[in-house]
Amino acid sequence: MSDYIEVTEASLNSADVNAWLKESPEGVGALVTFTGLVRELDDADLEAMELEHYPGMTEKALQKIIDQARERWPLKRVWIVHRVGRMTLADEVVQVGVSSAHRKAAFEAAVFIMDYLKRDAPFWKREVSDKGSVWVEQKGTDLDAANSWD
Repeated sequence: MSDYIEVTEASLNSADVNAWLKESPEGVGALVTFTGLVRELDDADLEAMELEHYPGMTEKALQKIIDQARERWPLKRVWIVHRVGRMTLADEVVQVGVSSAHRKAAFEAAVFIMDYLKRDAPFWKREVSDKGSVWVEQKGTDLDAANSWD
């Protein structure tokens, strides 16, 4: 078992996730990856999205989410890389990768990790648009998704 956690201002590369997950192929029958992108706003023209975090605290929260996933599914490797700083439309924001012996465990664990990440990871998001700048609160749908696992 191995975990990779990184919070970075650097651009993300989707190829890195699969390469890292495949480094230890013994017992692995499934890889599931998810990449989240900066998307358009419904009611304004997005200029940028800015994410902030508390170094150290954030990584501990991400590890706790992985630990919770490991309690539920037999996982081999887990990857979470989350970007902070200023990003624009279509930039990669988050990558989650999971390897497991079977696809069901890998799929479910990846969804679980993303749901918990949206609820429990200490990131603060600000959207800058043609209408100004606003700090974004957690969405009820994100809270409901994470709470559905409890």
